[in-house]
Amino acid sequence: MNQLDQLKISQFKRVYFIGIGGIGMSALARYFMSIGLKVSGYDKTPSELTTKLIEEGINIHFEDKGSQVPAEFYEIATTLVVYTPAIPKEMGELCFFQENQSILLKRSEVLGLLTRQSLGLGVAGTHGKTTTSSMLAHIMNQSSEKCNAFLGGIATNFESNLLINPTSKYTVIEADEFDRSFLQLSPFASIITSTDPDHLDIYGDKNHFLDGFKKYAALIHPQGCLVEKEGLNLESKAEKISYALNTETADFNGRNLRFENGQFLMDVVFKNSTWEAVEMNIPGIHNAENALACIALLSYLGLSELEIRKGLTSFKGVKRRFEYHVKKNDLIYIDDYAHHPTELNALISSIRMLYPTKKIIGAFQPHLFSRTRDFFDAFAEELSQLDELILLPIYPARELPIDGVTSDRLLEKISIQNKQLMDAKTTLNYLSKIDNGVVLTIGAGDIDRIVAPLKNALL
Repeated sequence: MNQLDQLKISQFKRVYFIGIGGIGMSALARYFMSIGLKVSGYDKTPSELTTKLIEEGINIHFEDKGSQVPAEFYEIATTLVVYTPAIPKEMGELCFFQENQSILLKRSEVLGLLTRQSLGLGVAGTHGKTTTSSMLAHIMNQSSEKCNAFLGGIATNFESNLLINPTSKYTVIEADEFDRSFLQLSPFASIITSTDPDHLDIYGDKNHFLDGFKKYAALIHPQGCLVEKEGLNLESKAEKISYALNTETADFNGRNLRFENGQFLMDVVFKNSTWEAVEMNIPGIHNAENALACIALLSYLGLSELEIRKGLTSFKGVKRRFEYHVKKNDLIYIDDYAHHPTELNALISSIRMLYPTKKIIGAFQPHLFSRTRDFFDAFAEELSQLDELILLPIYPARELPIDGVTSDRLLEKISIQNKQLMDAKTTLNYLSKIDNGVVLTIGAGDIDRIVAPLKNALL
């Protein structure tokens, strides 16, 4: 029996988070606060999210205190210490808790511990898992089933990354493949949206990356189901259900995708049923796929067509996922978290479908030196679909620079003529003067810091 099998949430009185400002970590912090535990923690830099957590009553500091953390967290038996893999191994507070022999768990291990207490509905995949898990949680929350949810983004409908319904038997979990975190989960059922290679700094190569998803699919309960995008062909002891747009062979088929009178619609065909003109409140080809995956899983769970349609129509999306900030006749401004070539393609293709006559001006901040290196040519190809590109320096996150991997080199490879390299401040000033077309800010780094001032300038 391992440590996790012996632990129970009820034994803890307090929880200390190292890296509390992360989107997944903050959801756990809010959960523990909601059940009456004392929560405190560290993060490297202040953010809008840490400000909200402080307002909610959580004590957060932004300097590494090493062994000088509050003495109440020294108590081993009743203190849980949660950390994110993004924290350096030599970080002082982390080292102190290790030397103190504290109960120290990764975020994913805590999530696995929590979700074993209910029927876990996982959403995994290189792309789309945050929107899909938020959509799934919202539809279920609108239904008689309800659900709990731990999400990787701030769902606009409930302005949080956490949803608590103690009487529901279901918990929606965003199953993150980074650091193989999703292998800590025990899902009853799961959606898998994609297995395009990513995080090769962790996995090494695409084969090991795919192997991670194979292991995750094998974790799904035999009495549950695996809803996978057609073509993934993952093995599972659970029932398998496939979905795809414009296909004759998937179990759930989305057809006739269209934008009519301000409504984003598709027809859904499965078994002997056809749901005509299913309305989605958030546009985009990729969001139609996300909705189709939710329809497949929710139909399996027994939700009615009326409940599912109602949830899709009222779903408002997720912060930084195809998020509209300005919607005028001449000018549109959308912010998106896309940081992988496949996500860029889905974003730009959707914009072309929605606004075929408008010029598209995109500001993109590459995320990680290793990802930029691994998909260099693919990034260049997708960014060349824009009419105009502003390229920001690479956001390093947890990495040190890699020789020869720079935004300057990437810019050279991009084939469009109208392209420039700018820092964030210059980008903000430049985009603020645009009065016609579709403006995009794109990336998973700190490009989000220019979103609010840019929105105010463009309104």
